Amino acid sequence: MDTRRRNNVVVTGCADGPVLLLAHGFGCDQNMWRLVVPALAEHFRVVLFDYVGSGRSDPSAWNEERYGSLEGYASDVLEVCEDLDLRDVVFVGHSVSAMVGVLAATRAPERFSRLVMIGPSPRYIDDEGYRGGFSAEDIDELLESLESNYLGWSASMAPVIMGNADRPELGQELTTSFCATDPAMARIFARTTFLSDSREDLKTVTVPTLVLECTQDVIAPREVGAYVRDAIPGSRLVTLEATGHCPHLSAPEATAGAIIDFVGTGR
Repeated sequence: MDTRRRNNVVVTGCADGPVLLLAHGFGCDQNMWRLVVPALAEHFRVVLFDYVGSGRSDPSAWNEERYGSLEGYASDVLEVCEDLDLRDVVFVGHSVSAMVGVLAATRAPERFSRLVMIGPSPRYIDDEGYRGGFSAEDIDELLESLESNYLGWSASMAPVIMGNADRPELGQELTTSFCATDPAMARIFARTTFLSDSREDLKTVTVPTLVLECTQDVIAPREVGAYVRDAIPGSRLVTLEATGHCPHLSAPEATAGAIIDFVGTGR
């Protein structure tokens, strides 16, 4: 299958610039990057794509076994890199895609030069000595609600995830994005996301890494940002003056600026 068509790959920006590969999170698609792309495109060759099951990807390529694991999404990333022959890639992953980037960089380290993690969480469920922000019961209830009424869950949860109650248009945009995702595919991606535990995988990261967090984030509390920073030697943690789980929408200038600064200075 044609990977570019399968994943709706779009390339923009400086043809000879460093490569930025932007990977969206659960319930989203590449359109969520549109507010940061203009600033990034001035400096980089920007590659956008949709995971299979999201956005304008080819739904016929969906396979429950493959996409029931984060490794399946990492395979999408690596196949895009192979198809475009991308090297020295700066991988920018939002939310669960931060961990997808870790897996991809571990499997093909020769293709990646840096990682940028926006609102990452290696585990959403609290554990002994670890705060992920949710109890096991919380996640069970979340998944049960999502599976029984995906559209209703999207309408109620998206504004909470987005934050910024004073800017309801942001919550509405995320709601629209969630609702545009096929419910059957979204259920699998949600279980894969919220039941994942990638803490051990963080130890495999060997490239310079930037962790971007917001001052308030119901999905990835600040304890998680500190945990990720401490787990990846030499990584940098930056707290954006932003709230919610999607700073590339709520604070695009600050988000793009942090990425440009990191890639330009190394660490």
